[in-house]
Amino acid sequence: MDALVNFLKQTGFYLFSVDNNWKCLIMFVIGGILLYLGIKKKFEPLLLVPIAIGMILTNLPGAGLFHSEVFAGGHIDWSIFAQGQAGLIDILYLGVKLGIYPCLIFIGVGAMTDFSPMIANPRSMLLGAAAQLGIFVTYAAANGLYKLSSGSLGFTAAQSGAIGIIGGADGPTAIYTATRLAPELLGPIAIAAYCYMALVPFIQPPIMKLLTTKKERAIQMKQLRPVSKGMRIVFPILMIVVVSLIVPSAAPLVGCLMFGNLLRECGVTERLSKTVQNELMNIVTIFLGVSVGATATADNFLDLKTLLILAIGIVAFSFGTAGGVLLAKFMNLFTKNKINPLIGSAGVSAVPMAARVSQKVGQEEDPGNFLLMHAMGPNVAGVIGSAIAAGVLLSLFAH
Repeated sequence: MDALVNFLKQTGFYLFSVDNNWKCLIMFVIGGILLYLGIKKKFEPLLLVPIAIGMILTNLPGAGLFHSEVFAGGHIDWSIFAQGQAGLIDILYLGVKLGIYPCLIFIGVGAMTDFSPMIANPRSMLLGAAAQLGIFVTYAAANGLYKLSSGSLGFTAAQSGAIGIIGGADGPTAIYTATRLAPELLGPIAIAAYCYMALVPFIQPPIMKLLTTKKERAIQMKQLRPVSKGMRIVFPILMIVVVSLIVPSAAPLVGCLMFGNLLRECGVTERLSKTVQNELMNIVTIFLGVSVGATATADNFLDLKTLLILAIGIVAFSFGTAGGVLLAKFMNLFTKNKINPLIGSAGVSAVPMAARVSQKVGQEEDPGNFLLMHAMGPNVAGVIGSAIAAGVLLSLFAH
Protein backbone atom coordinates (compact mmCIF):
# COMPACT_ATOMS: atom_id res chain seq x y z
CA MET A 1 0.00 0.00 0.00
CA ASP A 2 2.83 2.44 0.83
CA ALA A 3 4.46 1.72 -2.52
CA LEU A 4 1.17 2.39 -4.31
CA VAL A 5 0.65 5.69 -2.47
CA ASN A 6 4.23 6.72 -3.25
CA PHE A 7 3.69 5.92 -6.92
CA LEU A 8 0.47 7.93 -7.04
CA LYS A 9 2.22 10.92 -5.43
CA GLN A 10 4.79 10.89 -8.22
CA THR A 11 2.23 11.06 -11.02
CA GLY A 12 1.64 14.32 -12.82
CA PHE A 13 -2.04 14.22 -11.84
CA TYR A 14 -1.09 14.49 -8.17
CA LEU A 15 1.69 17.02 -8.76
CA PHE A 16 -0.76 19.40 -10.45
CA SER A 17 -2.29 19.96 -7.01
CA VAL A 18 0.94 21.04 -5.26
CA ASP A 19 3.45 23.90 -5.53
CA ASN A 20 1.24 26.01 -7.81
CA ASN A 21 1.63 23.46 -10.59
CA TRP A 22 -1.90 24.30 -11.69
CA LYS A 23 -0.24 27.11 -13.68
CA CYS A 24 1.15 24.43 -15.96
CA LEU A 25 -2.39 23.79 -17.20
CA ILE A 26 -2.47 27.37 -18.50
CA MET A 27 0.80 26.74 -20.33
CA PHE A 28 -0.75 23.65 -21.91
CA VAL A 29 -3.53 25.86 -23.25
CA ILE A 30 -1.02 28.38 -24.61
CA GLY A 31 0.95 25.54 -26.20
CA GLY A 32 -2.28 24.29 -27.76
CA ILE A 33 -2.95 27.75 -29.21
CA LEU A 34 0.51 27.83 -30.77
CA LEU A 35 -0.07 24.37 -32.24
CA TYR A 36 -3.35 25.61 -33.70
CA LEU A 37 -1.66 28.64 -35.24
CA GLY A 38 1.16 26.53 -36.65
CA ILE A 39 -0.85 23.57 -37.94
CA LYS A 40 -4.24 25.02 -38.83
CA LYS A 41 -3.29 28.59 -39.74
CA LYS A 42 0.20 27.70 -41.03
CA PHE A 43 1.84 30.57 -39.11
CA GLU A 44 5.59 29.75 -39.15
CA PRO A 45 4.79 26.04 -38.56
CA LEU A 46 8.42 24.91 -38.76
CA LEU A 47 9.15 26.88 -35.58
CA LEU A 48 5.82 27.29 -33.79
CA VAL A 49 5.11 23.54 -33.71
CA PRO A 50 8.47 22.61 -32.06
CA ILE A 51 8.21 25.62 -29.74
CA ALA A 52 4.72 24.56 -28.65
CA ILE A 53 5.85 20.98 -27.98
CA GLY A 54 8.85 22.27 -26.01
CA MET A 55 6.50 24.45 -23.97
CA ILE A 56 4.24 21.51 -23.17
CA LEU A 57 7.14 19.17 -22.31
CA THR A 58 8.82 21.63 -19.95
CA ASN A 59 5.58 22.18 -18.02
CA LEU A 60 4.87 18.50 -17.37
CA PRO A 61 5.05 18.20 -13.55
CA GLY A 62 7.70 15.76 -12.41
CA ALA A 63 9.09 15.01 -15.88
CA GLY A 64 12.34 16.86 -15.14
CA LEU A 65 13.11 17.47 -18.81
CA PHE A 66 14.32 21.03 -18.29
CA HIS A 67 15.76 22.76 -15.22
CA SER A 68 15.74 26.52 -15.66
CA GLU A 69 17.77 26.97 -12.47
CA VAL A 70 20.74 25.30 -14.19
CA PHE A 71 20.97 28.31 -16.52
CA ALA A 72 19.98 31.03 -14.04
CA GLY A 73 22.01 34.20 -13.76
CA GLY A 74 23.43 33.90 -17.24
CA HIS A 75 25.72 31.01 -16.24
CA ILE A 76 25.59 27.23 -16.63
CA ASP A 77 25.69 24.96 -13.59
CA TRP A 78 27.77 22.15 -15.09
CA SER A 79 27.50 20.00 -11.95
CA ILE A 80 24.11 18.64 -12.96
CA PHE A 81 25.61 17.38 -16.21
CA ALA A 82 28.60 15.85 -14.43
CA GLN A 83 26.25 14.00 -12.09
CA GLY A 84 24.17 12.66 -14.98
CA GLN A 85 21.01 14.35 -13.64
CA ALA A 86 20.39 16.68 -16.58
CA GLY A 87 17.15 16.33 -18.49
CA LEU A 88 16.92 15.83 -22.24
CA ILE A 89 16.06 19.45 -22.95
CA ASP A 90 18.81 20.66 -20.60
CA ILE A 91 21.24 19.02 -23.00
CA LEU A 92 19.53 20.34 -26.13
CA TYR A 93 19.34 23.84 -24.64
CA LEU A 94 23.13 24.05 -24.49
CA GLY A 95 23.02 24.70 -28.23
CA VAL A 96 20.89 27.78 -27.58
CA LYS A 97 22.79 28.96 -24.53
CA LEU A 98 26.16 28.67 -26.24
CA GLY A 99 24.90 30.37 -29.40
CA ILE A 100 25.36 27.31 -31.60
CA TYR A 101 21.88 26.83 -33.11
CA PRO A 102 21.27 30.42 -34.32
CA CYS A 103 24.66 30.48 -36.03
CA LEU A 104 24.07 27.12 -37.74
CA ILE A 105 20.69 28.36 -38.96
CA PHE A 106 22.38 31.46 -40.36
CA ILE A 107 24.66 29.21 -42.43
CA GLY A 108 21.53 27.66 -43.93
CA VAL A 109 19.88 31.05 -44.43
CA GLY A 110 22.98 32.29 -46.23
CA ALA A 111 22.98 29.26 -48.51
CA MET A 112 19.34 29.92 -49.42
CA THR A 113 19.78 33.66 -50.00
CA ASP A 114 20.60 35.38 -53.27
CA PHE A 115 22.30 38.70 -52.57
CA SER A 116 22.27 39.70 -56.26
CA PRO A 117 19.30 42.12 -55.97
CA MET A 118 21.08 43.98 -53.18
CA ILE A 119 24.42 44.06 -55.01
CA ALA A 120 22.71 45.27 -58.19
CA ASN A 121 21.03 48.12 -56.32
CA PRO A 122 23.29 49.31 -53.47
CA ARG A 123 20.64 51.80 -52.37
CA SER A 124 18.67 48.86 -51.03
CA MET A 125 21.31 48.47 -48.30
CA LEU A 126 20.23 51.83 -46.90
CA LEU A 127 16.59 50.72 -46.90
CA GLY A 128 17.55 47.54 -45.05
CA ALA A 129 19.40 49.65 -42.50
CA ALA A 130 16.48 52.06 -42.09
CA ALA A 131 14.14 49.18 -41.31
CA GLN A 132 16.16 48.53 -38.15
CA LEU A 133 14.66 51.74 -36.75
CA GLY A 134 12.13 49.63 -34.84
CA ILE A 135 14.93 47.94 -32.87
CA PHE A 136 16.36 51.14 -31.47
CA VAL A 137 13.04 52.96 -30.98
CA THR A 138 11.78 50.00 -28.98
CA TYR A 139 14.97 49.85 -26.93
CA ALA A 140 14.69 53.56 -26.10
CA ALA A 141 11.00 53.28 -25.18
CA ALA A 142 11.32 50.16 -23.00
CA ASN A 143 14.40 51.39 -21.17
CA GLY A 144 13.04 54.94 -20.89
CA LEU A 145 9.93 53.64 -19.14
CA TYR A 146 12.16 51.71 -16.75
CA LYS A 147 14.12 54.84 -15.87
CA LEU A 148 11.07 57.07 -15.51
CA SER A 149 9.37 54.58 -13.19
CA SER A 150 12.56 54.04 -11.14
CA GLY A 151 12.61 50.38 -12.12
CA SER A 152 8.99 49.52 -11.30
CA LEU A 153 7.96 49.36 -14.98
CA GLY A 154 9.71 48.68 -18.24
CA PHE A 155 12.95 46.81 -18.70
CA THR A 156 16.64 47.23 -18.00
CA ALA A 157 18.97 48.35 -20.78
CA ALA A 158 20.01 44.78 -21.58
CA GLN A 159 16.44 43.48 -21.52
CA SER A 160 15.28 46.41 -23.67
CA GLY A 161 17.93 45.59 -26.26
CA ALA A 162 16.86 41.94 -26.35
CA ILE A 163 13.21 42.93 -26.78
CA GLY A 164 13.99 45.58 -29.39
CA ILE A 165 15.57 43.01 -31.70
CA ILE A 166 12.04 41.67 -32.32
CA GLY A 167 11.71 44.66 -34.65
CA GLY A 168 14.28 43.10 -36.94
CA ALA A 169 11.83 40.26 -37.70
CA ASP A 170 14.64 37.72 -37.55
CA GLY A 171 13.99 34.79 -35.22
CA PRO A 172 17.53 33.36 -34.93
CA THR A 173 18.97 36.83 -34.30
CA ALA A 174 16.34 37.51 -31.63
CA ILE A 175 17.17 34.20 -29.92
CA TYR A 176 20.92 34.75 -30.15
CA THR A 177 20.61 38.24 -28.65
CA ALA A 178 18.17 37.25 -25.91
CA THR A 179 20.35 34.39 -24.66
CA ARG A 180 23.13 36.88 -24.03
CA LEU A 181 21.24 39.94 -22.83
CA ALA A 182 18.10 38.57 -21.16
CA PRO A 183 17.94 34.75 -21.01
CA GLU A 184 15.06 34.97 -18.55
CA LEU A 185 12.94 36.55 -21.32
CA LEU A 186 13.95 34.17 -24.10
CA GLY A 187 10.62 32.31 -24.27
CA PRO A 188 8.30 35.30 -24.75
CA ILE A 189 10.82 37.10 -27.02
CA ALA A 190 11.15 34.09 -29.34
CA ILE A 191 7.40 33.48 -29.44
CA ALA A 192 6.71 37.16 -30.15
CA ALA A 193 9.37 37.28 -32.88
CA TYR A 194 8.09 34.25 -34.76
CA CYS A 195 4.42 35.12 -34.34
CA TYR A 196 4.93 38.61 -35.72
CA MET A 197 7.03 37.22 -38.58
CA ALA A 198 4.08 35.01 -39.45
CA LEU A 199 1.75 38.01 -39.30
CA VAL A 200 3.79 40.11 -41.75
CA PRO A 201 1.04 39.95 -44.44
CA PHE A 202 -1.45 41.41 -41.95
CA ILE A 203 0.71 43.92 -40.06
CA GLN A 204 2.60 45.60 -42.89
CA PRO A 205 0.02 46.54 -45.58
CA PRO A 206 -1.97 49.05 -43.45
CA ILE A 207 1.27 50.81 -42.43
CA MET A 208 2.55 50.83 -46.02
CA LYS A 209 -0.69 52.30 -47.36
CA LEU A 210 -0.89 54.88 -44.57
CA LEU A 211 2.57 56.25 -45.36
CA THR A 212 2.34 56.27 -49.18
CA THR A 213 0.13 57.75 -51.87
CA LYS A 214 -1.46 55.80 -54.71
CA LYS A 215 0.96 57.46 -57.10
CA GLU A 216 3.95 56.35 -55.05
CA ARG A 217 2.67 52.80 -54.79
CA ALA A 218 2.36 52.66 -58.59
CA ILE A 219 5.98 53.68 -59.28
CA GLN A 220 7.61 51.23 -61.66
CA MET A 221 11.33 50.58 -61.25
CA LYS A 222 13.90 49.74 -63.90
CA GLN A 223 15.05 46.17 -64.33
CA LEU A 224 18.04 45.30 -62.13
CA ARG A 225 21.41 44.97 -63.80
CA PRO A 226 22.99 41.49 -63.92
CA VAL A 227 25.57 40.64 -61.27
CA SER A 228 28.64 38.66 -62.25
CA LYS A 229 29.62 35.44 -60.53
CA GLY A 230 32.87 37.03 -59.39
CA MET A 231 30.99 39.80 -57.57
CA ARG A 232 28.71 37.26 -55.91
CA ILE A 233 31.75 35.35 -54.65
CA VAL A 234 33.70 38.40 -53.47
CA PHE A 235 30.72 39.97 -51.69
CA PRO A 236 30.34 37.48 -48.78
CA ILE A 237 34.09 37.42 -48.18
CA LEU A 238 34.23 41.22 -48.14
CA MET A 239 31.23 41.44 -45.81
CA ILE A 240 32.79 39.04 -43.30
CA VAL A 241 35.92 41.17 -43.04
CA VAL A 242 34.30 44.63 -43.10
CA VAL A 243 31.42 43.94 -40.71
CA SER A 244 33.56 41.98 -38.28
CA LEU A 245 36.11 44.80 -38.11
CA ILE A 246 33.42 47.43 -37.50
CA VAL A 247 31.20 45.41 -35.13
CA PRO A 248 33.16 42.39 -33.84
CA SER A 249 30.17 41.20 -31.79
CA ALA A 250 28.25 40.63 -35.02
CA ALA A 251 30.97 38.36 -36.44
CA PRO A 252 29.36 35.02 -35.42
CA LEU A 253 26.05 35.78 -37.11
CA VAL A 254 27.32 37.68 -40.13
CA GLY A 255 30.25 35.29 -40.58
CA CYS A 256 27.96 32.23 -40.64
CA LEU A 257 25.47 33.98 -42.94
CA MET A 258 28.17 34.88 -45.43
CA PHE A 259 29.84 31.47 -45.18
CA GLY A 260 26.56 29.83 -46.16
CA ASN A 261 26.18 32.27 -49.06
CA LEU A 262 29.72 31.53 -50.25
CA LEU A 263 28.88 27.81 -50.31
CA ARG A 264 25.99 28.70 -52.60
CA GLU A 265 27.82 31.04 -54.92
CA CYS A 266 31.30 29.55 -55.34
CA GLY A 267 29.99 26.70 -57.49
CA VAL A 268 32.28 23.98 -56.14
CA THR A 269 30.51 23.07 -52.88
CA GLU A 270 27.07 22.14 -54.12
CA ARG A 271 26.80 19.13 -51.78
CA LEU A 272 27.62 21.28 -48.74
CA SER A 273 25.21 23.98 -49.87
CA LYS A 274 22.36 21.49 -50.24
CA THR A 275 23.18 19.93 -46.87
CA VAL A 276 23.05 23.19 -44.91
CA GLN A 277 19.89 24.25 -46.76
CA ASN A 278 18.04 21.02 -45.98
CA GLU A 279 19.32 18.41 -43.53
CA LEU A 280 21.27 20.76 -41.25
CA MET A 281 18.56 23.44 -41.22
CA ASN A 282 15.83 20.92 -40.46
CA ILE A 283 17.72 19.22 -37.61
CA VAL A 284 18.79 22.48 -35.99
CA THR A 285 15.31 23.97 -36.37
CA ILE A 286 13.85 21.06 -34.39
CA PHE A 287 16.41 21.37 -31.60
CA LEU A 288 16.13 25.16 -31.50
CA GLY A 289 12.35 25.22 -31.41
CA VAL A 290 11.98 22.60 -28.69
CA SER A 291 14.75 24.20 -26.59
CA VAL A 292 13.35 27.72 -26.85
CA GLY A 293 9.83 26.50 -26.07
CA ALA A 294 11.19 24.77 -22.97
CA THR A 295 12.26 28.12 -21.49
CA ALA A 296 8.59 29.12 -21.30
CA THR A 297 7.98 27.62 -17.89
CA ALA A 298 4.85 28.68 -16.05
CA ASP A 299 6.77 30.78 -13.51
CA ASN A 300 8.71 32.65 -16.19
CA PHE A 301 5.99 33.04 -18.80
CA LEU A 302 2.87 33.85 -16.77
CA ASP A 303 4.01 37.33 -15.91
CA LEU A 304 2.97 40.89 -16.74
CA LYS A 305 6.28 41.35 -18.54
CA THR A 306 5.28 38.73 -21.09
CA LEU A 307 2.25 40.79 -22.10
CA LEU A 308 4.45 43.89 -22.26
CA ILE A 309 6.90 42.10 -24.54
CA LEU A 310 4.09 41.06 -26.89
CA ALA A 311 2.78 44.65 -26.96
CA ILE A 312 6.22 46.19 -27.43
CA GLY A 313 7.03 43.66 -30.14
CA ILE A 314 4.25 44.93 -32.41
CA VAL A 315 5.52 48.49 -31.89
CA ALA A 316 9.03 47.41 -32.87
CA PHE A 317 7.76 45.69 -36.00
CA SER A 318 5.63 48.68 -37.01
CA PHE A 319 8.48 51.18 -36.65
CA GLY A 320 10.77 48.87 -38.63
CA THR A 321 8.27 48.77 -41.48
CA ALA A 322 7.77 52.54 -41.34
CA GLY A 323 11.51 53.25 -41.24
CA GLY A 324 12.16 51.57 -44.60
CA VAL A 325 9.18 53.20 -46.31
CA LEU A 326 9.99 56.69 -45.04
CA LEU A 327 13.64 56.51 -46.07
CA ALA A 328 12.61 55.46 -49.60
CA LYS A 329 10.30 58.48 -49.79
CA PHE A 330 13.12 60.72 -48.56
CA MET A 331 15.57 59.30 -51.10
CA ASN A 332 13.10 60.05 -53.89
CA LEU A 333 13.49 63.75 -53.15
CA PHE A 334 17.07 63.64 -54.40
CA THR A 335 17.22 60.81 -56.96
CA LYS A 336 16.30 60.74 -60.64
CA ASN A 337 15.44 57.04 -60.72
CA LYS A 338 12.56 56.87 -58.27
CA ILE A 339 12.20 54.08 -55.74
CA ASN A 340 8.82 52.59 -55.04
CA PRO A 341 8.55 53.22 -51.26
CA LEU A 342 6.78 49.89 -50.81
CA ILE A 343 10.06 48.01 -51.17
CA GLY A 344 11.38 49.84 -48.10
CA SER A 345 9.00 47.85 -45.91
CA ALA A 346 10.82 44.68 -47.00
CA GLY A 347 13.85 45.88 -45.03
CA VAL A 348 12.63 43.83 -42.10
CA SER A 349 14.29 40.43 -42.20
CA ALA A 350 11.29 38.20 -42.83
CA VAL A 351 12.73 36.63 -46.01
CA PRO A 352 11.04 36.36 -48.50
CA MET A 353 7.63 37.04 -46.98
CA ALA A 354 8.15 40.80 -46.58
CA ALA A 355 9.27 41.11 -50.21
CA ARG A 356 6.16 39.27 -51.35
CA VAL A 357 4.00 41.69 -49.35
CA SER A 358 5.65 44.61 -51.17
CA GLN A 359 4.87 42.91 -54.49
CA LYS A 360 1.25 42.24 -53.51
CA VAL A 361 0.50 45.78 -52.29
CA GLY A 362 2.17 47.25 -55.39
CA GLN A 363 0.10 45.13 -57.75
CA GLU A 364 -3.08 46.25 -56.04
CA GLU A 365 -2.41 49.68 -57.57
CA ASP A 366 -0.91 48.46 -60.86
CA PRO A 367 -1.26 44.77 -61.82
CA GLY A 368 1.64 45.18 -64.26
CA ASN A 369 4.07 46.41 -61.59
CA PHE A 370 6.58 43.75 -60.53
CA LEU A 371 8.45 44.72 -57.39
CA LEU A 372 9.50 41.33 -56.01
CA MET A 373 13.13 41.33 -57.16
CA HIS A 374 13.53 44.99 -56.21
CA ALA A 375 12.10 44.26 -52.76
CA MET A 376 14.46 41.32 -52.28
CA GLY A 377 17.35 43.82 -52.13
CA PRO A 378 16.17 45.55 -48.92
CA ASN A 379 14.89 42.19 -47.66
CA VAL A 380 18.27 40.47 -47.66
CA ALA A 381 19.94 43.71 -46.56
CA GLY A 382 17.65 43.59 -43.54
CA VAL A 383 19.05 40.19 -42.57
CA ILE A 384 22.53 41.71 -42.48
CA GLY A 385 21.23 44.85 -40.79
CA SER A 386 19.51 43.01 -37.96
CA ALA A 387 22.66 40.96 -37.32
CA ILE A 388 24.73 44.16 -37.17
CA ALA A 389 22.16 45.79 -34.87
CA ALA A 390 22.35 42.76 -32.61
CA GLY A 391 26.13 43.08 -32.58
CA VAL A 392 25.86 46.73 -31.55
CA LEU A 393 23.50 45.87 -28.68
CA LEU A 394 25.74 43.02 -27.54
CA SER A 395 28.76 45.34 -27.59
CA LEU A 396 26.91 47.84 -25.42
CA PHE A 397 25.16 45.61 -22.91
CA ALA A 398 26.54 42.04 -22.88
CA HIS A 399 28.50 41.21 -19.73
